[in-house]
Amino acid sequence: MPRVVVTGGAGKLGRAVVSELVAYGWDVVVFDRVRPAGAEAAGVVFVPVDLTEYGQVLDAMHGVEERYSGVDALVHLAAIPAPGIAPDQVTFSNNMNSSFHVVTAARRVGVRNIVWASSETVLGLPFDVPPPYIPVDEGYAPRPESTYSLVKTLEERMAGELCRWDPSLKMIGLRFSNVMEPGDYAAFPSFDADAQLRKWNLWGYIDARDGAQATRLALESTATGAEVYIIANADTVMSRPNAELVAEVFPGVEIRGELGVNDTLLSIDKARRDLGYAPRYSWRDE
Repeated sequence: MPRVVVTGGAGKLGRAVVSELVAYGWDVVVFDRVRPAGAEAAGVVFVPVDLTEYGQVLDAMHGVEERYSGVDALVHLAAIPAPGIAPDQVTFSNNMNSSFHVVTAARRVGVRNIVWASSETVLGLPFDVPPPYIPVDEGYAPRPESTYSLVKTLEERMAGELCRWDPSLKMIGLRFSNVMEPGDYAAFPSFDADAQLRKWNLWGYIDARDGAQATRLALESTATGAEVYIIANADTVMSRPNAELVAEVFPGVEIRGELGVNDTLLSIDKARRDLGYAPRYSWRDE
């Protein structure tokens, strides 16, 4: 089986990604500070690694005696996961250095298949300054509004330069929306009472299981070079229709194409076209 390192495999999205990859025949090794629940039963190898220490990362990427040797692919999810959790310097240092260490170590051991978690925040979130148009897509330059988002923007630029250096390299950044699990969906009906509550990301979300699907499809892609994709679910978190929401919260913003009644306003058309991404889950079904 091909072997993939998943950093952050114990996290909310990471757990779903690990399960998806195991189900599809990948040999999974998790680099994290926390052991993923049920890892041993699923045949997953857990390696406690501090990603801010390059020596640890490079050593573990080569292998661990009697457990595994060599790596075929990398999924990099580990990070301080949002703005405001830690001081800005800590967020920048941890996330930027960890990404550089993991990607560099992977390349040093011959990995050419890399998928990593970028973020919807590079689109300009929170949309205190309205987006240039709705639905938003990958067609405009990143607009980071936080230290966390700045790092994601720099990661995307780093991917482009690394793939320029090495045309055989594939680096796909997935701009994940706000990750949700079924247990989160009970709160969704309350969002309708105030359109402002979730306007910060155009009322978007991603079910962790669909995020895992997108990750697997990106790994399976035979493309080379650097690319980014918005990954969201097919619908919004709202029952109220899109036209009503946009008219209330973002009057005057250009509308490009059809809004749909409750279709995602974080366009996933590119991911659908290039990766075959097809969201299977919705909070409306839970």
